[in-house]
Amino acid sequence: MRTEAPRAGAMAVFATLLASGAQAAKFTATERTQIQEPRPPDVPSDEILEAQGAVVGTIELDLRQIFDEHDSRENSGLYHLADQVHVRSRQSAIRAQLLFRTGDPYKARVLAETERNLRALSYIYDASVVPVKYADGKVTVRVITKDVWTLSPGISFSRAGGTNSSGVDLSDSNVLGFGKSLAIGHSSNVDRTSNGVSYGDPNLFGSRWTLGAAYFNASDGDQRTFALQQPFYSLDTPWSATVKAMKFDRTVSRYNLGDIVDQFQRDENYYEVSGGWSTGLVDGWTRRVYAGVRYDQNLFAQVPGTSTPAAILPPNRTLSYPFVAAELVQDDFRKAGDQNQIGRTEDLFFGTHLYAEVGYSGTAFGANQNDLLFTTSAAKGYQLTRLTQLFLAGTINTRLESGSIRNLFVDGTATYYWRWQDDKVLFMFLNGTTTHALDPDSQLLIGGDTGLRGYPLRFESGTSRGLLTVEQRFYTDWYPFRLARFGAAIFGDVGRTWGRGVIGNSDPGTLKDVGFGMRFGNTRSGLGNVLHVDVAFPLNADRNISRVQFLVQTRASY
Repeated sequence: MRTEAPRAGAMAVFATLLASGAQAAKFTATERTQIQEPRPPDVPSDEILEAQGAVVGTIELDLRQIFDEHDSRENSGLYHLADQVHVRSRQSAIRAQLLFRTGDPYKARVLAETERNLRALSYIYDASVVPVKYADGKVTVRVITKDVWTLSPGISFSRAGGTNSSGVDLSDSNVLGFGKSLAIGHSSNVDRTSNGVSYGDPNLFGSRWTLGAAYFNASDGDQRTFALQQPFYSLDTPWSATVKAMKFDRTVSRYNLGDIVDQFQRDENYYEVSGGWSTGLVDGWTRRVYAGVRYDQNLFAQVPGTSTPAAILPPNRTLSYPFVAAELVQDDFRKAGDQNQIGRTEDLFFGTHLYAEVGYSGTAFGANQNDLLFTTSAAKGYQLTRLTQLFLAGTINTRLESGSIRNLFVDGTATYYWRWQDDKVLFMFLNGTTTHALDPDSQLLIGGDTGLRGYPLRFESGTSRGLLTVEQRFYTDWYPFRLARFGAAIFGDVGRTWGRGVIGNSDPGTLKDVGFGMRFGNTRSGLGNVLHVDVAFPLNADRNISRVQFLVQTRASY
C-alpha cells in the first residue's frame, strides 16, 4: 500500500497547484457575493434619517430572475430559457417577509434584519434592502432579491466513512413562486431505505404562521411530523406559539469499530404546545420567556428476526412535563463572503446568545417517573483582529432522577477563521463532548461521518469525545457555465473517544488523518449546498481499514 512519503508528496503538489491557480482570483469576498445596489449620494445617512423622524414611504420591489440579462456572460439562449421556465418569486411571497410597512418609522436595523431574513429563504440567492430616495420626511425603500432554481428533480449520491448513500427525489422550495416547499423522494443509507413526502409553508394564508408536515415510510418504520408555529421572526416580535406532533418508529443500531453490534426497535411519540413572550429589542438586546408542556414517550423492543439482538435493551421512558425557559439575544450580525459558502453573502452572528430551560416531569402528568430536566446553551462571536474571527458555542442537557444526574450531555465548540489573503482562509475547529449516565439508547460516536474523514463511519464510541480539524481553504473566481463556483481544501483531522460506552470499550486511541478535496458551491440552486469531493488518508489505521478513503458529500457549508 501507499507509504507516508508519497502521501505527503501528492499533497504538496496539490497545494502548489492550488496556490498558483488561485493567484488570478483577486477579489474582496463580501463585494463579490452580494447584490450591488449603491445608496444614492443625496439620501442622508441612517443616523440623520432616524434623528429627523423619517418614515417609510413607497416600498419598491425589484424581484430578479436567476440569470442577469444585463450581464453579457449570461445573456444567451440557454440562460434565457432557464429564466423563462423558472417561475419567479411573487411579490406577495416577498412582501410577507418584510419587517416594515409604509408609514412605519425608518429604522436601519429593521432593513438590515429584513435582508437577513430574505437571504435565509431557500429560494433567494441574495437580497438587498436600501433607501433610494428621501423627500418630505418619507424614505423610498427598494427591496431587491435574486431568485435561484428551486425545482430539483434528480439523483443524489454521497460516500463517507466507507458507506454509500443515495436518493431520487423531486422537490421545489418555491412552488409556483409562492414560497411554499414540496418534496417527494426515495433515499437509501446505512440505516434504512425510505420513501417520503414533506410540505412547508413559511407564511400560512399570508400570515406569520408557519406550517410543516411530513410522512416517511421506511424499511424499519414510519415517521409522521406536524408543526404549526408563529415563531419569533424578528428581534422585535412580541410573541410566539408552537404546536408540534411527531410519531417515529425505527430500528436503532449500536456500533463498535464501524460495525453494527446490536439493534433494537424504538417507537417515539412527541407532542408540544408552547408559547413565548418578548418586550422586543431594547438597547441592543432581545429578552424572551417561554412556557409550555411536552409529552415525550419512547418505547423499546427487540427487532424481530434480527441476527444482532440488543444485549442491553433500553427501559421504556415517558417524560411528560411543563417547562419554562428564558432567552437573551444580542443584535450583532455582520456580512461576510467566501467563508462557509462560496459566492454567497453570509450573515455571521457576533453577539451573545443565552438560553436556559427547566421542566418537571412527574407521574401526575402521565410520566413513568419523577424528573427535573435542564437545558442550557450559549454562543458568542469575536472579531479578534481585522483578519481573524472566533466563534464559541456550548450546550448542557441533563435530568435529575431520584437525586442522581442522568443523561448528562456537555458539548462545546470553538471555530476559528484567519483570512490571511482575500482568497485563502485558515479554518480550525475544536469540539469536546462529555457525558454521564447516558441513556442506553444513545451512543457518543466519532468516525468518517462526524469529522474523522480518514476512517469508517461511527468508528469509535465512548463517554467523552474530542475532535480537532485544521483546514486550509482556497477560493477562486472559476465560475464554469455561470452555475457553480469552485474551491478546494487541504485538511487534517485528529480525534478520539474515551470511556466505556454501553456496548463496551471501542477505544483504539487517538486517530489522525490528512487529505485534500474540491468544493463546488451551488449558486443557482435553492439547495444552497456545497459539494465536497475529498480524498483522506488515515495515518494510524490498522490493516482492516482502507489506506485511502474517498468521500463525496453534499453539506450545508464549506
